[in-house]
Amino acid sequence: MKSVYSVIGILMILASGAAVAADSWYLGGTLGYYDLDSEHAVTDDYQGSQAGLQIGKQFGDNMALELGHGVNIGHDDFDVTSLTGLLWMGSEAASWRPYALIGINQYNFDDASNLVAGHADKSIQIVAGLGLGTMVNDNVQFRADIRSILGHDEDGEDVGMQLSLNHMFGKKSVPAPVAAPEPAPAPVVQEEPEVRTITIRLNVEFEFDKDTVLAIYGDQLEAIAAAMSTYEDIELVLEGHTDSRGSDDYNADLSDRRAKAVKAKLAVDYGIATSRISAIGYGESRPIDSNDTDDGRARNRRVVGEMSFSEVVVD
Repeated sequence: MKSVYSVIGILMILASGAAVAADSWYLGGTLGYYDLDSEHAVTDDYQGSQAGLQIGKQFGDNMALELGHGVNIGHDDFDVTSLTGLLWMGSEAASWRPYALIGINQYNFDDASNLVAGHADKSIQIVAGLGLGTMVNDNVQFRADIRSILGHDEDGEDVGMQLSLNHMFGKKSVPAPVAAPEPAPAPVVQEEPEVRTITIRLNVEFEFDKDTVLAIYGDQLEAIAAAMSTYEDIELVLEGHTDSRGSDDYNADLSDRRAKAVKAKLAVDYGIATSRISAIGYGESRPIDSNDTDDGRARNRRVVGEMSFSEVVVD
């Protein structure tokens, strides 16, 4: 019984696909053949043909759910009601498409005149199978499949086959493939030149209570001056600092003098216009190291500046 519930769950999932666009209904006739073992047959071994009707719904290109009912041809042994889900495989444009099916069959023995003693008048079994289908035209579908009836305990094998001819309502024909136009020649794209950004940093340290720019910083000043001479739109901001010894007012003035000393050095020694250089003193307010050691105080007595510019990379 758990297997039956599992199949019902699968069929409900298929039915939830009704929200998918491009659905279509179909109505059709079926012709089937069953070979049942003694558990399900109304006689010890039953073989017979059935004719029936089915109604179904196609969900998108790959799924369908259908309800069918069939009766024996020329006998009153039993009839079959089925609920089946189909999973189509392959491209919808193909001439023949394979599909897999799973569903539930209910065999009804109410009208059987030769019911074997001990058999129930109804039997529900799981059905699984494989088949092939094709579109005869835009609205008519032909299918053929073989089916195995699962879930019984006794020895024997229940098998069947079914032919279906369905009329599709709302089915859209698959358009014929259109040859793709020859691609246009790709336009020649000029490669963007590679540009890199260069940043130059200036860090000039001062002796205690001094605003003299030492000669050891000549290389840094020369690099700054060379960049400013090459790129005339670059402006430079110099920030002066002190350590914590001395009053706030004195240190503010000392840091301003240090920044202006570096500015004068760039103007006098390297010819950089003073209008392109700003000098600001921050006193002792922005230390970068501890003021409790000689080394820390030496690092804090400084003028710093930074400038960035871009240049094209030449191979």
